Amino acid sequence: MDIVEQLTRALPAGTVITDPVALDACRTDRSGHLSCGRPLALVEARSIEDVQEVCRIATATNTPVVSRGAGTGLAGGGIAGTGEIVLSTLHMNRILEVSTANQLAVVEPGIINGEMNRALFEHGMWWAPDPASKDIATVGGNIAMNAGGLLCAKYGVTREAVLALKVVLADGRLISVGHRTVKGVTGYDLCALMIGSEGTLGVIVEATLKLRPLVTGNVATIAAYLDSVETGASIAARISAAGLQPAIMELLDRRSLECLDAYTGGSLLSRGNAYLLIQCDGAAAEAEAAAMLAIIREAGAQAETTTDPVLADEWVHVRRQVFPSLEAQGTLLVEDVAVPREQMPAMFAKLAQLEEKYGISIPSSAHAGDGNLHPCFIFQGEDVPQMIWDAAGEMFAHALELGGTLTGEHGIGVLKKRWLGDELGDVQLMLQRQIKAVFDPAGLLNPGKVLDPLVQGAPAVC
Repeated sequence: MDIVEQLTRALPAGTVITDPVALDACRTDRSGHLSCGRPLALVEARSIEDVQEVCRIATATNTPVVSRGAGTGLAGGGIAGTGEIVLSTLHMNRILEVSTANQLAVVEPGIINGEMNRALFEHGMWWAPDPASKDIATVGGNIAMNAGGLLCAKYGVTREAVLALKVVLADGRLISVGHRTVKGVTGYDLCALMIGSEGTLGVIVEATLKLRPLVTGNVATIAAYLDSVETGASIAARISAAGLQPAIMELLDRRSLECLDAYTGGSLLSRGNAYLLIQCDGAAAEAEAAAMLAIIREAGAQAETTTDPVLADEWVHVRRQVFPSLEAQGTLLVEDVAVPREQMPAMFAKLAQLEEKYGISIPSSAHAGDGNLHPCFIFQGEDVPQMIWDAAGEMFAHALELGGTLTGEHGIGVLKKRWLGDELGDVQLMLQRQIKAVFDPAGLLNPGKVLDPLVQGAPAVC
């Protein structure tokens, strides 16, 4: 009996999909990377038991499994290829519990981030992780990638908002990691280990999330127009150094503004060569915004501020349009380095040097509150030109030299694994591979991603 037949017999009717169109969709994600072949089957799991059965069959037949949510990843971490089973948790999308007393929610992994927060609003609660893709990305995907977003400057990344997980291991066993309690230090923190593991250690099937009460009071928003992105990065670092903590602090360079104006019909570029968007919330929002505004104007920049929620939403929406505006210009290699806040000007300067050296366009934005830059390499055609990879390699090396990291929120996937050893070093890389082997001794979970042995040349995608 072949693998697809085993899956079909063991799982509920309609769960196993072999339609070529559906399978081809699983060969890529929003990174644009494409696997070299079509997977065996797509399993649309509806329950923990479905996930366990898939993993048992996969282990018994030595078949690789790629877990997948909405396919919004930007590092190729959820793409599947020849001989692999795609295990989708997109249909496991229920809110199982909301406890306002304990400020937590228990949810299935397939629920969409934005939809969940709209439901939590009725309880006077919200979940802080706020990736740009929140209206299409799943909570399980947020957890698997340790997603960030616009609100990280104040509220942290996904790891700070997860209390516990249920995870199915490669052989089908179900484990519960973390704690429902606010505090808990029993044993090694396997819950934190699972967050950001990119589907290489297990399949997340349930999450207990740490919620926050809805923020009350006015929200104060600042739009600043700058002579250069380096000036904006310096202002952002000065705001952080002053002990001020905005909820949002986003920085866009000149090339990003050019693309935004072309896409939206706006006129940001007429106001300056860079744009800094700041939003403050909470009881002290207006006072904090006034202090930040003073720093901005002291640097000689123009700025306007508002407490009008409609206008503020328009300003924030413009920031969320950056990625679509870049996609309209050509094919993208979307990057994600992070550096210490005070090193952001140096990182932006390096990107300008790479543009000149290679004759390419690298529009860049940043979550300036936490030093996370998103340089986007624009090119034409499907294949990434070698000079783009060369420029990206120089960018990664410089970020590490500045005390930074290869990725602040997008993950390693297939995109960055060849540079992983440059940051981790040989000993830590070996230890992490040994950890992977403990959870997945046969190497069946998301093979070819993250910690697989480093290879020469381009990533193993078509």
